[in-house]
Amino acid sequence: MERAAVFDVDGTLADTNHLHVVTWWEAFRQAGHQVPMHAVHRAVGLPSADLVAHLLGDDRDAGQDAELSAAHKALYGQYFDRLPALPGAGELLRRLAADGWRVVLATSAGGAELGALRRAIDADEAITATASSDDVDAGKPAPEPVEHALELAGVPAERAVFVGDTVWDMTAGRRAGVRCVGVLSGGIPRADLVAAGAEAVYDGPAGLLKELAGSPLR
Repeated sequence: MERAAVFDVDGTLADTNHLHVVTWWEAFRQAGHQVPMHAVHRAVGLPSADLVAHLLGDDRDAGQDAELSAAHKALYGQYFDRLPALPGAGELLRRLAADGWRVVLATSAGGAELGALRRAIDADEAITATASSDDVDAGKPAPEPVEHALELAGVPAERAVFVGDTVWDMTAGRRAGVRCVGVLSGGIPRADLVAAGAEAVYDGPAGLLKELAGSPLR
């Protein structure tokens, strides 16, 4: 039977989480909101609308949400031509594809942003499909992004592993019924990833590749 290796992108394959933190912080600042960077960091990985709601609360002026998201998108877009892949990211995807895994990306990124991330990772030949935020009604931590990735791969949950860097990733994977692997490259502590459902945790793509033989992706 086929197997699916589903990957988050930001913080998992690309070293972009802190770019998101700074650009979200600036978007909030420009709109008159003082949001601590540590709080923004913890929210990275949520879809834009959910991130704004999570950080500003239900009593915010929701009419400002779209402007905040657009400001973040414009600020972050300045980095598209130099987004950095994490060490070992492309090699890991190519190795898994060579080992018979169907590699699928499950990310909140879409459009030009997703294109820039894929160029940075430089492993398109290893990627079977991509499930973006545009394809589902609810983003992580809802299970829909992972479930859609499995549909694209044509693989049942029991034959899949989801790799991510946030508690939102681990929660989404757990709810979708797949085994979850965490990486520390997004800046979230090991204990938090384990508590959210990670079966194993590695430093990043290079660390997972080095220990692949003993991992859930063996």
